[in-house]
Order: sequence, then structure tokens, then C-alpha cells
Amino acid sequence: MSTQSRPNIVLIHCHDLGTWLPCYGMPSVPAPALDRFAAESIVFDAVFATAPLCTPARSSLFTGMLPHQNGLMGLVHDGWRYRPGVHTLPELLRPHGYRSALIGLQHEDLDARVLGFDEVHGLGFLPRALEVAHRTEWWLARQEEATEPFFLSIGAWEAHRPWPAEDYEPTDPAAVDVPPYLPDTPETRRDISGFHAAIRQLDEAVGRILAALEASGHAQDTLVLFTTDHGAAFPRAKSTLYDSGVQVALLVRPPRSWGLPAGRRSALVSHLDIAPGLLEIAGGAAPEHLEGRSLLPLLEDPEAAPAERELVLEKTHHDRYDPIRALRTPDAKYIRNFAPGPQVPLALDLEESLTRTGMDELLPPRPAEELYLLDDDPAELENLAAHPDHQELRARLARRLDEHLRRTGDPVLHGEVPAPPVPARDER
Repeated sequence: MSTQSRPNIVLIHCHDLGTWLPCYGMPSVPAPALDRFAAESIVFDAVFATAPLCTPARSSLFTGMLPHQNGLMGLVHDGWRYRPGVHTLPELLRPHGYRSALIGLQHEDLDARVLGFDEVHGLGFLPRALEVAHRTEWWLARQEEATEPFFLSIGAWEAHRPWPAEDYEPTDPAAVDVPPYLPDTPETRRDISGFHAAIRQLDEAVGRILAALEASGHAQDTLVLFTTDHGAAFPRAKSTLYDSGVQVALLVRPPRSWGLPAGRRSALVSHLDIAPGLLEIAGGAAPEHLEGRSLLPLLEDPEAAPAERELVLEKTHHDRYDPIRALRTPDAKYIRNFAPGPQVPLALDLEESLTRTGMDELLPPRPAEELYLLDDDPAELENLAAHPDHQELRARLARRLDEHLRRTGDPVLHGEVPAPPVPARDER
């Protein structure tokens, strides 16, 4: 067992989960292992990705920078790459004595070996959760005599679409929870039952990973985090800047040797906060260019959060150019749509989903601005941007968003952001 004062760090991350877990008020979701883990953890109730898409969201999780700062404004398989000089989490932790390993999925580069890990298992393409759990069991069993702290990133494909019945046995459609932003139809319920089945397999894998950590002898001195990249793969969620597209689960179990009690935190938190928090836990300080705030004070003290916090959310490229920016405060959301498009953009997997049936109201053109009062309208269904009673709030949030975009050098302020060139094969 490690005798270092710096804890080991295990970060478990998955696809497209949002907050679809029992500990976030969705009791029909079959996730008993994650429910047990939540009971031992500090559960963050208001955590947000910076983007509603895989590569940009993960870029912030692993760098502490907004996507337009680190360069990953679109999907890696469409040619987006980190800008030169950007450092990833394993690279940031290395000067503090951490060795690092990636097991399973990553979505930041086509070649996982360039991301700064000391070990890469599966080259970032060992995606299915049970395969990942098996490799993690093998890896942790080899760490029983480790004397230096490790950072282990564990990525799983689930719960990305599709959810075929031959891979995931559907749950009972009659028993699922249907969120208010989706139509409660038989098609939606069948779709959600497939989603639940994928979550159930993810949950089984997480349970095996946690059991392997116990068996390794390192549970006492390991910080374990569980999160996802962005919201669930349903219309009006993934690929949008509504909370359903960017709010995420974050469960953090401190090392048992710290003696911190489990509990919940209501403070507004960003994925950007994880990198500076882990650096502080590792005994270092976050570089000044990181956008987030350390999570460590919130782990130690439920009252540590500042009274005011505002988060910038962004989308630029997905399967098409779709520039959207938003400012999220504890009680309001302001969204600016920089280009025309449908009210709710649908990627191909969402367009072809069962839930899409009967949702033609999503197709009308969207407005240039949207404003939602989250205490009264948590599902963001009533746009108040043109309401005469809310013009002062709209103008204030719009001004604050502009200030953030200028400060961080967002290229969307200067016109269309071009996609990267299509890679060409070297024919020398």
C-alpha cells in the first residue's frame, strides 16, 4: 500500500449519461452499484460540462480550459486537435510525482498515445464497459506494491447510442421515468428502456472496478471520481445548451483516510473545476490560464462555495456548423444562437431515435436569443428573451457573456469558425 500523502486518483468517465441516476432523482434507472457509491461519496447536484458533445466536453474535463481555448471545438474524428502547448491532466500531474494510465475510451485524439499518459491500454479504443472493467481488474491487481501515487483514467462507451437488444436487454418501458422535456409516448418509453439497459451494464462495470480497487489495498488512499461527458442522447438534450444537454453527474469519494463524511453539494460547479482541484490535491497549484476553480474546498466544507458563479457553455461544430454560446447562473440561463437553425438541432442518432417520433415542434427556426428563469422553469420550456418584464436581465446576461467571450478569445465573435481541413494521405 502507498505511504505517500498524495492520494491515488481514479477518474471513471462514460458517455451520454447526464444525470440519469437514482441519486439524481431518477429511481427507475437500474444502477445499484453507483447508488451504493453515491452513498459513500460527495454528490454534486449542479455540475455542468462546458459543451454538449463528446470531444469538446472531454477537452475541458482533461485540460481545465474551454474548448475554444484548447482547440477542440468539434469532434476529433472530424479533424479537431488540441492547440500546441495545451497540457492534459496526466501531463499536469506528472511534475507532482504521479504516474498515469488510460484504460478504455478517450475521445480527445485519434492516437491516445499523444495525450500524456505513461501507459495506454487499448489505445483508447477498448470501449465497452465490461471489457474496460476486466482490463482495470488486471491493472489494479498489479498495483498492490506500488509506492508512488497513480492517476488512472477509465473510460467506457456506455451509454452512447445505439442500445441494441442483442447487447443490452431492455428494461420494462412502463416503469421508466420520462423527463418533462420529452413526450411521454410508447416510443419514448421504449427508447428509454434501451438507455436504461446500457446504464445497467455500465453500472455492473463500475461495481467491478470499485471491487477491484478494494482488493488492490488502495481504497483507503484513493480519490475516486465518477462523471460523464454531457447530457443524455435524446432530443432537446445532447447537442443543446439546455441543462438537459450539459448537466452531468459528479460523484467524488475522498480517500477514506481523510475521514470526510459523505454528503451533497448544491454549489454551481463546472467540469473545468476538476483539473485545478486534482492539482491542489496532488500538492501543486493550477496554472493561471485554467478557467476552473479547485473542487477541494467544496469537498472539505459544504459552505465553501462563493455566493455568485456563472458558467460559459458552448457549441461550435458537430455534424454541421452550429455556433451557440450560453451563460448559466444559479437561477437563469441566457443562450445566444449565432447562426440560423432549428429550435433543437438533431444529430443523426437523435433524428433516427424512437423518441423523435411526434416531436415536429422541434423543427421551427430558433430565435437569436433565449432566456430562461430556472427556478420557475427548470426544463427551460418558456423562452422569456422577448418578454418586456425581463429585458434588464437579458441585457445584463448578454453583456456578461460578451465579456467572457472577449476575455477568453472566442473566435465566434469574429464570424464563422471554419472547420479544420480534411486530412490528406501522405503519398510520398
